[in-house]
Amino acid sequence: MQLSYAGDNAVILYLGERTGAEVAARVQAATAAARRVLGPDLIDLVPSYASLLVIYDPLRTDHMSVIHRLHGIRADIDGASAGSGGREIVLPVYYSAESGADLERLAQQCQLPVDEVIALHSGTEYRVYAIGFAPGFAYLGEVDTRIAAPRLATPRAKVPRGAVAIADRQTAIYPAVSPGGWNLIGNCPQRMFDPNAEPTMPVAVGDRVRFEPISRERFLELGGELA
Repeated sequence: MQLSYAGDNAVILYLGERTGAEVAARVQAATAAARRVLGPDLIDLVPSYASLLVIYDPLRTDHMSVIHRLHGIRADIDGASAGSGGREIVLPVYYSAESGADLERLAQQCQLPVDEVIALHSGTEYRVYAIGFAPGFAYLGEVDTRIAAPRLATPRAKVPRGAVAIADRQTAIYPAVSPGGWNLIGNCPQRMFDPNAEPTMPVAVGDRVRFEPISRERFLELGGELA
């Protein structure tokens, strides 16, 4: 763990050098421990791939106190393991050419049957590494190397809400209609961001996510939308 200043009322913890399940578990453990030791002195915590940004209230505490307390959570972080921490989340996905415009092309590119692409994608447990780009856009890894694929050379101007996609060895669900350059392979009816819900997002950094293939009929029953 390394600590650095990140502004007048912020510090950042670096918890690893490369993205991976073990580092993600350390970030998740650090987030929980920092929330516990800083309590009402916190303004916000922003976990990411291998770091945690801690923003505190300068009217309640100061740098030295925050750093001292964060040094005290080292045992929590060192005790984290790749298989620990985070909730297990299952998200339904309707995989098809109808709901995933790039599914068949990706299968051809990977020299695999479409059914095997679906099986590989849904048969892997993913860690939520970060949330960004848009509210509710969770970066999940790692995708099986057999179905990893680079971003599109020309991004789409409009990707539908719920689109399940792959870029390199990451996968994600688009929480709202937006531009995007990832490879679309299906659609998830679960809303990934709802400002009126509590919590506003069904996943958080450090959670473990699996995808469950569902039929077209079930997709529509769950409120899924087809473009």
